[in-house]
Amino acid sequence: MEPIYLKQVEEAARASPAGEEFVAMEAQGIPVPQILYLFAYKPRMTDHLSRFTQELMRGPSPLAPGMRELIAAFTSSRNQCPF
Repeated sequence: MEPIYLKQVEEAARASPAGEEFVAMEAQGIPVPQILYLFAYKPRMTDHLSRFTQELMRGPSPLAPGMRELIAAFTSSRNQCPF
């Protein structure tokens, strides 16, 4: 499946404080993960997602953080997602 690009999101994200990081990543040949554009585009709207992810991956759990990372990486791989 081809990714969907929203031109306004990418343009606004590049104008944000994170925009310089995107340019630096691309200059080094590192693709910018699409979710980072969303976080840069509407930071306040992604605070909840950021906190949720932090709690899920680093909060109290019977699984060690490394095991949670491994599960996330495996799931991403199965979904053909490089992130």
